[in-house]
Amino acid sequence: MKNIADCLVYLTYPLLFAMWFIGSKWHGRRKFNEEFMSAGQAKYMQGLLAVCIFLHHAAQKTCAPWHDPLYTEHGLDIFINMGYLFVAIFFFISGFGLYKSYETKENYLKGFVVRRILPVCLTAAVVGWIFIPVRMAMGEKLDPFRTIVYIIGLKLANPNGWYPITICLFYLMFYLCFRLIKNKNRAIAAITVFIFIYTLIGTIVPHNDWWLQGEWWYNSVHLFWIGMIFAKNEKKVTDHLKRHYVRYMIIGVVLMLVLAVLVAICSGMFSYYYMEGVPQVYQKPELLAQVVGRRWVTLLSEMLCSLNFTFVFVMINLKVKIGNPVLKFMSWISLEFYLVHGMFVEMFGFDWLDVRKSVYYIRNVALYEVVVLISGIAAALLIKLLMKPVRLLTCKAGRKG
Repeated sequence: MKNIADCLVYLTYPLLFAMWFIGSKWHGRRKFNEEFMSAGQAKYMQGLLAVCIFLHHAAQKTCAPWHDPLYTEHGLDIFINMGYLFVAIFFFISGFGLYKSYETKENYLKGFVVRRILPVCLTAAVVGWIFIPVRMAMGEKLDPFRTIVYIIGLKLANPNGWYPITICLFYLMFYLCFRLIKNKNRAIAAITVFIFIYTLIGTIVPHNDWWLQGEWWYNSVHLFWIGMIFAKNEKKVTDHLKRHYVRYMIIGVVLMLVLAVLVAICSGMFSYYYMEGVPQVYQKPELLAQVVGRRWVTLLSEMLCSLNFTFVFVMINLKVKIGNPVLKFMSWISLEFYLVHGMFVEMFGFDWLDVRKSVYYIRNVALYEVVVLISGIAAALLIKLLMKPVRLLTCKAGRKG
């Protein structure tokens, strides 16, 4: 029987809803938010998604099915398997924003690497280095080799450090393709082929401690090139969606339920973890083909689910112009918060492998959320302040290009 303190976790849902919609402007019948994919709206979305991803990681530490039942505290269960859906929208926004900027800003590619890629890489590296002493304080034994690979980033001290690696890789491909290929359709096609090859490699590589550690590195990346295609055809697609808004919204919501069931079935029947840890898999081509084929079945179900989830999210924003001080603040520190909050998720959460790794285990989920959120925001602000000179220098150097 839950007591009142344990039930406080369920306030997460109305509070998240309030964060999303308080201060928003709702558009009535036959009216739409014409700024639904503007830079300002995209930033607000990123602030919201950063909080949603924090809730996903908190859920994995409190109520994931692989936990010891003695340390399982329910309340955030809906977020357990939603991480790749939230990240999919990040990729969509990134692909959309890059293409729109390329089309609308003169000499956008001038200084692009220094201005857009380098700050993300440096911020991710700094946060990763901060994780190293924290891991040592939490009891992880680090030999010189492991310390070195953590420092250079071949292994990730920060478990959330995979996203900046992937997005920077895609940014670099965007720069190279649009720099070398003048035809926009061919440039997008080249990026699409690259992402397919990246995904194919991901389905071949076993779960490990290095890059491409697991399916989260690739199961939502297709939204990057889809975002670019949407941006290229924005007016045509948007006009069509407006004419048939109710019909598409109903289809999207129904498909969310259908595809959620499909993902559950495919994950159960095929799985990314089939024959995991069996060395013979990589010695016999027929076994490897079987493993990769099963992973692709699971992957395709998740690709469809994340595509539809992003579609519904975009459709909601087509009717609702979001924006309030909380979203504005979280959007300002979205990258830093995304990168650093995992430190506190681990410090105060139960580690299902070794509970002693927690600095202080907070059993009450609502209190755990508050402590991790406040700690993550405070750390994100410090990192933002620390990296300010770097951002100013890279922006200045990027303009000189």
